[in-house]
Formats: sequence, structure tokens, C-alpha cells
Amino acid sequence: MALVTTTEMFKKAYEGKYAIGAFNINNMEIIQGIVNACKVKNSAVILQVSKGAMKYAGPRYLKAMVDAAVEETGLDIALHLDHGPDLATVKEAIDAGFTSVMIDGSHLEFEENVKITKEVVEYAHSKGVVVEAELGILAGVEDDVHAEEHVYTDPDQAVEFVERTGVDSLAIAIGTSHGAFKFAGEPDLKFHILEEIQKKMPGFPIVLHGASAVSQDHIAMCNEFGGNIKGAQGIPTDMLRKASAMAVCKINMDTDIRLAMTAAIRKAFADKPEAFDPRGYLGAARNEIQSLVEKKIEEVLGSENSMN
Repeated sequence: MALVTTTEMFKKAYEGKYAIGAFNINNMEIIQGIVNACKVKNSAVILQVSKGAMKYAGPRYLKAMVDAAVEETGLDIALHLDHGPDLATVKEAIDAGFTSVMIDGSHLEFEENVKITKEVVEYAHSKGVVVEAELGILAGVEDDVHAEEHVYTDPDQAVEFVERTGVDSLAIAIGTSHGAFKFAGEPDLKFHILEEIQKKMPGFPIVLHGASAVSQDHIAMCNEFGGNIKGAQGIPTDMLRKASAMAVCKINMDTDIRLAMTAAIRKAFADKPEAFDPRGYLGAARNEIQSLVEKKIEEVLGSENSMN
């Protein structure tokens, strides 16, 4: 068994009207929690690494653990660079053995975004690696990605961008956002933009970033055991399921993983303040992540039995 690209995953997802979960990883317990859930649900999965995670854990350490997950589970797993800021970071990920990369030129002017994305596509494709890019801007904060407000994706620009760059998938902005504080008022996703893009590019895989639901149960658990997270609100599950039944083939979820892990660890510390074995609280975090991802597969992604 070996890591795969997202090409076949996305083809099956588009035709089957479901999405593949893309979960950010930083350590062994996160990886195990995610893949254990996917094994239970017989679901393909994308494990993705930000530049911050590469700096924290090291791309080769993460790659080795993901290779072990492939051998242990037999699942189709793609290892993806999330929000690659430049060609140098993309090359570092590809050299480490990643099978998919994202170049994020969304903060640039359109022509500059096209230019850098085309450069990455040419390099990555020469190495057998697939490329995701982004058009439009998501508000919010995640690692080194910061934006004050949304810039929604223009469907006509999306067509031109894909044609000129040869990119394999495209992240679009329809109202999702990074971080735990996605909406001040009522959640609102611009499904008419997604519908128009799907109409203009039938069969082409679309990606949603910033798509954590921000579980209020995990917020409550964090706060009960010493946390101070107020006003967090995510994307409603029914909106995400609707998107995954359309052209969206990849849904990114990072904040939900962080909240589940933190909530479980806070509770473990409170329940047994005398304990100091990391396997206890990290094991609890791993179990909480597994439970979360199983629910995501059932309620959001619809990817159960996608390995069949």
C-alpha cells in the first residue's frame, strides 16, 4: 500500500455526491484518531499539513506516520500541503513525499495568482503530484492565513483560472471562513455561486476551506474545564452536506479537530488532577477525535463506504 493522489477520490466523490474529509494533522494521536474513524466507516481521507505543522513536527516525521497509517488501515489516504504560500514550500512538501499540494495565491491580484499557480502546477505535475489552488478570499485566521473580510469567488474568473493554470481542484469562497468565529449573525453560504461554478465547469472538483461546524458540545466542555471560548460559531451541518452533494469534493476541517482534542485533554486533567502520564490524556484526545470524525463522515461528508 502507498499514498495516493486525490484524482480518483474526487472523481468518485463527484459522481457519488459526497465529499472527502480533509483533516489537518500535527501529531500521532491526531493522525490515529482520524484514520481509526475512517477505517470504521470505510472512508477514504485526506490528511493535510499546514506550513505551521511542517515547522512544528517536520514534514518527514509526519510523512512517516502517515505511511504507517496507510499500512495499518489499508485506506486510500492522500497527504496534502494546506495553504502552501510559495513554490519553495511546495517543493519541500513534494520532496518529502506529499501526493497533493495547495498553492494559495488568493491574496494576490488575479494575474499574479494565475502566474504562481501555473508555476506550481508545472512543477508538481512533473513529479506526479496534484495541485489545489484558491480563488476568492476567506475571512478569519488559521495558522499563518489571515484575512479581515470575504471576497467571494467570481464564477467566470474561476473558469478562466482553471483553464489557464491547469490546476486539479479549486478552493472557492462562498461564505465559509477560517477559525472558530465564522459568523456574527445567521450563517449564510452563497450556494448560487457554487451552483454557477458547477454549471460552468461540470465534473470539476471544488474545495471548501474553513468548513468546521464548531461543535457547541466541545466549546461547552472546554469552558467547563477551565477554557474561555465565547461566541464561537461554525458552519451548520446541513449546509455542508448540501455542498458535498454538489460540486464540493473536499471539505477542510481543522478547528473541529483542535476543539475536540483540547476539550478531551482539559476534561482528563480535571477528572484526574493527580495523573501525569501523557498516554492518558492524549489517548482521551485520540478517542474524542475518532468520535468526531465518524460523525463528520456520517452527517457532513457522506463518504461512508467510499472505499468499496
